[in-house]
Amino acid sequence: MKITLTGASGNITKPLAEKLLKAGHQVFVIGRNEENLKSLSDIGAIALIGNIEDEKFVIEAFKDAEVVYTMLPAPYHRADWVTYGELIGENYRKAIASNSIKKVVNLSTYGAHKLEGIGAINSIGQLEKSLNKLNDTEVIHLRAGYFYSNLVRQIDTLKATGILGANYGSADGKMIFVHTQDIADVTFEAITNSSFPSKDPYYVVSDIRSWNEVAELIGQAIGKELNWTVFTDDQFEAGGKQAGFPDFMIAILIEIGQGIASSKFTEHYFSLNKKPSLGKTKLEDFAKEFALVYNS
Repeated sequence: MKITLTGASGNITKPLAEKLLKAGHQVFVIGRNEENLKSLSDIGAIALIGNIEDEKFVIEAFKDAEVVYTMLPAPYHRADWVTYGELIGENYRKAIASNSIKKVVNLSTYGAHKLEGIGAINSIGQLEKSLNKLNDTEVIHLRAGYFYSNLVRQIDTLKATGILGANYGSADGKMIFVHTQDIADVTFEAITNSSFPSKDPYYVVSDIRSWNEVAELIGQAIGKELNWTVFTDDQFEAGGKQAGFPDFMIAILIEIGQGIASSKFTEHYFSLNKKPSLGKTKLEDFAKEFALVYNS
């Protein structure tokens, strides 16, 4: 089967591509930097070099694909993430329609059920919205939880201050977490299994834990006693400025934190009577990975 993947140098698409190649599929990977795709092209993937902001490139890149995997990279180069989501969503939609592609597996996120009032995360909701306009195409939306790997970004601050926290996360508030490998595994099944459910968005979640448990287990793994610290937005802004973040990015991160704190992102998942099975990578497993990076 010919499969085209976007975001190919990332922590989800790369292991997904490797798994598809091992299973004997013809895999095309899209990226802007040929060197970043070399590890995949060396094992048989065909690299397509270009920018997904270029509609003509996307149409050509999707040519003859039987299945495409779509995702929205975080547009750190832009202040307006929602407009970016609309642009990329329409580029994907036009390319899929132009090439009469019959199946799309789209990486989405918790919170994508809301198309307003959630700030930058609305960009991924716009991607879902565009793909839902397709006729005669099976579209599977995989809504991933909060990436464990986001916590790794706090290592420098943790080493400097001994604090793990954000402008969200009450001590006992439950959050849905996911490991990128678990996303890759579910995506592989969604691409290759003709009976994978596609009627409703499919949530990909590895574990459901409180933020206090996050701090406790990471603390145990690195040999420190930690509690989850909730910052005010003003404190978060001051920390971002000290770290050298541009103002627009600080505003985006604060907005995302507010969405998490208000439970707007997770409300749909927790309202479901029947949820998909949890992935295999639990918080305890990730804490060990965190410790390896922390101690390296």
